[in-house]
Amino acid sequence: MPSPSPVFVAGTGRSGTSRIADVIGQHPLIHRIPMETKFLVEPGGLRDLADALTDRYDPIVGEDALHRLSDFLTVRVPGRRDDRGKTVPELVGERRYRDAVHQLWPQVIAHAFEEPAPAEGFGDGDRPAGPFGPASRRRVVPRYFRDRSELIGVLRGLVDTLFGGAAADAGKPTWCEKTPFNLFYLDFLWELVPEATIVHIKRHPISVLASHLAQPWAPSTVDGALAYLLPVYDRWLAWRNAADLTTRRYVEVKAEDLAADWPGQRRALFERLGVEDAVTASTFQADKLAHRDDQFDADTRAYVERELGEIIPAMGYEWRPSDLSRSRDGRARKSRR
Repeated sequence: MPSPSPVFVAGTGRSGTSRIADVIGQHPLIHRIPMETKFLVEPGGLRDLADALTDRYDPIVGEDALHRLSDFLTVRVPGRRDDRGKTVPELVGERRYRDAVHQLWPQVIAHAFEEPAPAEGFGDGDRPAGPFGPASRRRVVPRYFRDRSELIGVLRGLVDTLFGGAAADAGKPTWCEKTPFNLFYLDFLWELVPEATIVHIKRHPISVLASHLAQPWAPSTVDGALAYLLPVYDRWLAWRNAADLTTRRYVEVKAEDLAADWPGQRRALFERLGVEDAVTASTFQADKLAHRDDQFDADTRAYVERELGEIIPAMGYEWRPSDLSRSRDGRARKSRR
């Protein structure tokens, strides 16, 4: 069997993305990047840079994108630790990470110069305000890539160095990266890594909402969680309905299906990833998914079902026809904790 392709895991969040990334990364041929790297698709990351140095290019936009990427790669990523106290550079190799980041800048910068900072306080003309010369700040002229594929090749090189190097260190030929909102940027991820397989794991929207209520980074009320999640589902479904995935390596799985027949569904998942079945320490278990079932009283659950409306069947789950009566029209909305 040939070497498998790289894997990106995506989902709404609280849908099982971490668990399925663990499962995939426990296969003998696939190394899981152990934490969300985020710099591929989040604001200030590679996706923004790709647009700023091509379709959206002007010197100011490009320089701003480079400032934000520099902050992302040199401050935010190294400063964020996972549950074990590890950072992304530590997990992919600190020397490799630093070298790859330093090697990126000459490829995307056309020129660097010093801009004198304006004098503060009293001064005349070009004379400084005090006995010290004016300070300066480092500026850059970003490269313009007329051929977007050239820039994508540069960015792909960074990904190959970091993720491919980490996989090689683990003795595996390929890698899996998980960031839930990869879900919104599948086109860019396939542009960056055309051979990648994207695994989208779904969970019943009511369970997803219930789980969000328990997270410190999400709204803590039902209405707040609905306000957060409804646009997520709407945007995803609008893209999905217009997308042609017939030629793409795309896998959709339901957490509930995985739990209902774990050995069979695991085997099917690995087959779609192009690898043989393998037993993994991580599994999907029905009792672990069902613990949200009684989180809402009957009235609140009915309200949530109505507000989610057509999203439930659109995501592949059953609902009761009565749920159609007042779905998302605003007339039945009232605050619920």
